[in-house]
Amino acid sequence: MDSSALKTALAYHDAWTGKDFERAMTYIADDIVCDAPAGRIEGAAAYRAFMGPFVEILVHAEMIAAYGDDETALLMYDTETIPVKRAPGAECVTVKNGKITYSRFLFDRAPFDAARRAAT
Repeated sequence: MDSSALKTALAYHDAWTGKDFERAMTYIADDIVCDAPAGRIEGAAAYRAFMGPFVEILVHAEMIAAYGDDETALLMYDTETIPVKRAPGAECVTVKNGKITYSRFLFDRAPFDAARRAAT
């Protein structure tokens, strides 16, 4: 089975976790739709506004598992950020023509909300 979606998802993940957000965005379709804990995000500009601040506070990321085929990939990883030491996340993405067109992004917002409250 072709794993082109997995290759694209891993390239995207490697770029943003390597702090090369501009390269990461080259894997995002202009009309991406992302369903995240905060709600639906539509379009590359909105996605950039969503992910950009997270990349800025990212310290480290470690891949837990990655699976995929020709259209869909699932990545699960653990991240360390400036305010939160352990923040696991997962993304299930749809890829068409080498671009991520849909992302179902899951992560626990509670540690980030607690860190914000503690900082004020």
